[in-house]
Amino acid sequence: MRHKHGYRKLSRTSAHRSALLKNLSIALTKSGRIETTLPKAKELSRYFEKLITKAASGENAHRAVFALLQDKECTNKLVTTIAPEYSERNGGYTRIIKTRIRRGDAAPMAIIELV
Repeated sequence: MRHKHGYRKLSRTSAHRSALLKNLSIALTKSGRIETTLPKAKELSRYFEKLITKAASGENAHRAVFALLQDKECTNKLVTTIAPEYSERNGGYTRIIKTRIRRGDAAPMAIIELV
């Protein structure tokens, strides 16, 4: 049972899971909207909202975000354009919309986008 367990393992090792979340965050930063499975979208939402909060903090924001993303272009976009838009908002930066059931493996799919 996973009562009060802190995160979804997504059937991956910790290194694979962190690489997955990093790559999904980069894709979401570049396009503003991506489609993925529902559990990945829910976990990405938690990860990305913490990332935006760090980007909006101001002091050493570029360094803190780059440590997690490892992508200069996305780090710059996140700190200079995306985070200032949400300066008045206390969380809730992403929206998850359930879309369909994937045909191959019947996985529930969802679109995650910036609000």
